[in-house]
Amino acid sequence: MKSPLLSLPGAVPAEGPDEGVAAHYGDLFREQRALADGTGFVDLSHRGVITVTGEDRLSWLHLLLTQHVSELPTGQATEALVLSAHGHIEHALYLVDDGSTVWAHVEPGTQDALIAYLESMKFFYKVDVADRTDEFAVVHLPAGSIAEVPEGVVVRETPYGRDLFLPRADLESFAEKAGPPVGILALEAFRVEQHRPRLGFETDHRTIPHELGWIGTAVHLQKGCYRGQETVARVQNLGKPPRRLVFLHLDGSEVHLPTPGTEIRLADEDADGRKIGFITTSVRHHELGPVALALVKRNVPVDARLVAGETAAAQETVVEP
Repeated sequence: MKSPLLSLPGAVPAEGPDEGVAAHYGDLFREQRALADGTGFVDLSHRGVITVTGEDRLSWLHLLLTQHVSELPTGQATEALVLSAHGHIEHALYLVDDGSTVWAHVEPGTQDALIAYLESMKFFYKVDVADRTDEFAVVHLPAGSIAEVPEGVVVRETPYGRDLFLPRADLESFAEKAGPPVGILALEAFRVEQHRPRLGFETDHRTIPHELGWIGTAVHLQKGCYRGQETVARVQNLGKPPRRLVFLHLDGSEVHLPTPGTEIRLADEDADGRKIGFITTSVRHHELGPVALALVKRNVPVDARLVAGETAAAQETVVEP
């Protein structure tokens, strides 16, 4: 879905999964500083929006999601995953309940498959699931923002800022008042700095929550059964995940960032050395310089010097080995 805000001055369209919104509006570092100062807004109108209504909505979702939501307080934000039967991550939801409706935004283009799964699990529960992407656009306000939120708009407030479920028809008028606009690359830079994984970026077909540090934030360990729980419990109690998320400081003298999928090896080995991981997201941060998130094998020493492609990288631990 192409955002009307791509017509704003300086807008450069994003590519890949974030196609449809602006990557930036002409000055990436200025936009990052705006977010750090609590000003501006980020257009996330390409993300999917779903709602769940009905008196059983929370108890029903509690059976399907990795998060404890049966008693989710009104207005409290949370996040949750849907796992496969083998415990692999299939969906990530960013939720809030407004007292009568659960609102969730999800990665662009994933809402159809998620809704199909939810519909298949309705059985006798009094719930209704709806795709609201055509009606509502997600807008992000950074932490500390004093931008006015229109009356009646559902807000999902987190330590990183507020996500607004804004009527799509009001997106342009909201932008006129909430500026300056900030592209998604600036938001991604802060996501990487905060070590927060993203579905489809830090995940592949075999990712389990433990590898990314999603235990606790999106996976609740003291709740009833859900699909994939057996794997979660087994790894938590008896073993270790095969891979772990790391934060990388990249050599700033390189002109180009290593792209997602770039192989990582130990710096002490030659160019034909064994692959021990890969880049998942790389960004240029206005203060930290070039940084990245990556998945490496669990047994890689935490003090090992790494090379991503041809770029030297120093690691910080995100998930303990």
